[in-house]
Amino acid sequence: MPDTVIYQILPRLWGNTAAKEAHDGSYEENGSGKFSSIDEATLGYLKDLGITHIWLTGVIRHASAYSCPSCPPAKVLKGRAGSPYAIVDYYDVNPYLADCQEKRMDEFKSLLKRIHSFGLKALIDFVPNHVAREYGRLGLSHPEFPVLGAQDDTFVHWKAENDFYYYPGEPLSLPVKAAYDEFPAKASGNCFSPSPGMNDWWETVRLNYCDFRTPTWDRMLHILRYWSSLGVDGFRCDMVEMVPPEFFKWAIPLLKKDFPEIVLIAEVYDKNLYSKYINEVGFDILYDKSGLYDTLRSIICHGARADGITRNWQFLGPLQPRMLNFLENHDEVRFPSDFYAGDAEREFCALAVSALWNTAPFMVYFGQEIGEEGMEEEGFSGKDGRTTIFDWWSPAGPRRLYNHIHTGKGLTERELSFMRRFRELLTLSHSPAAAKGSSYDLCWCNGSSEGFNPDKHFAFLRSFGEEILLLASNFSSEEMRSDIFIPADATGKGEMTVRVSVRPWDFTCERLFFK
Repeated sequence: MPDTVIYQILPRLWGNTAAKEAHDGSYEENGSGKFSSIDEATLGYLKDLGITHIWLTGVIRHASAYSCPSCPPAKVLKGRAGSPYAIVDYYDVNPYLADCQEKRMDEFKSLLKRIHSFGLKALIDFVPNHVAREYGRLGLSHPEFPVLGAQDDTFVHWKAENDFYYYPGEPLSLPVKAAYDEFPAKASGNCFSPSPGMNDWWETVRLNYCDFRTPTWDRMLHILRYWSSLGVDGFRCDMVEMVPPEFFKWAIPLLKKDFPEIVLIAEVYDKNLYSKYINEVGFDILYDKSGLYDTLRSIICHGARADGITRNWQFLGPLQPRMLNFLENHDEVRFPSDFYAGDAEREFCALAVSALWNTAPFMVYFGQEIGEEGMEEEGFSGKDGRTTIFDWWSPAGPRRLYNHIHTGKGLTERELSFMRRFRELLTLSHSPAAAKGSSYDLCWCNGSSEGFNPDKHFAFLRSFGEEILLLASNFSSEEMRSDIFIPADATGKGEMTVRVSVRPWDFTCERLFFK
């Protein structure tokens, strides 16, 4: 998917201008964004920013303290708003995202139509590995399928026909107080134990797939087809390594037979499995968290050598265009936070590599384009450098951005300046050389070039037709002044040397012209 820029946004947080910011506040205190908040002004802004796909995070109905006549509140929750990945109904959307709860599916369909009217595509999460702890008590089911677990034999730990794993004779022991009893205990989303720890996914229950076709397989494929039929353009598939790959090898061709343009993005962390999930399992795109993301963070935070970028590229080989590059998402800390770089202005050296080094898709996390720090202490999510996915909240930076989009006011001068540069870089990512062109690593031939430090500098070419871009990133606190040698085979137009100057923690882009 060359020339693809994904914008991850949490509808729960976007457009929530309540700004009460009560610590661990209720829905009534802190409010919530709505489907309607992702309006024409928002979509026009995203289109102008250079976005092609919007990942709507936390759409499918999950466990929450929110209460309405058709949706009782959950008792086992992380935060009052709850985790978007503790699903209670795979065929419903969260009622708190709707202006009219009874018409929430209609409002979601209207959002899809708005997104498509701007020439953008919509992605949502597919959570195959686990459901909410109280799934069944809170959840409904499609008429074709019984509620998950309703027909399980709870007197055995495992059975191929069962939907869940059980601990016969043992009660559930949660690491938090909750007015909830579970007997026998079920295995949690990420661990096999009747006593999950605080850092475990104790609010969820793990699904049983087996490595051969079971009724769970049919249900999950039906879920994918259901949302695709509504107009969803693709899925970010959560923690696929916890699901037997045989399921996806079976499901993906069947889904694409009905919806050939559907896009499937896999959250995979083991680099040694990248090739398998692309070439054998059939995913279109993979997270490259364990590759480029970790490499860039090590360079920025721990002084690792910049040539680690080259090593990651060599490891990936032909897989690199199928990676999803990013510097932020809901799982990772914000770049300017105290837990990463501590300064938004240091982002551009890494941003240039992540967005421009190859034709891989790139992802932006909402608010990243203004340097959102993520240093608020919202409630369940403490001051950890992340924007909460568990609490009712109105993040200050995205709130100012939303106001700016709708009124032209709200952002600070620093945020406006940062956004202008961010927009320019994304615009550059859509140029022919960056969107379609070849990549050429110049570090190998510049180790002894004047002013070039392979520990701190990274230089590369992007070219397509007559457009040739020279990019250099400076991962140091000192200005880079270097003569960059470009060999003849890099362009097919002869050797040349270009003098570049790059500010600390920044990048430069030079357009090359040959006589």
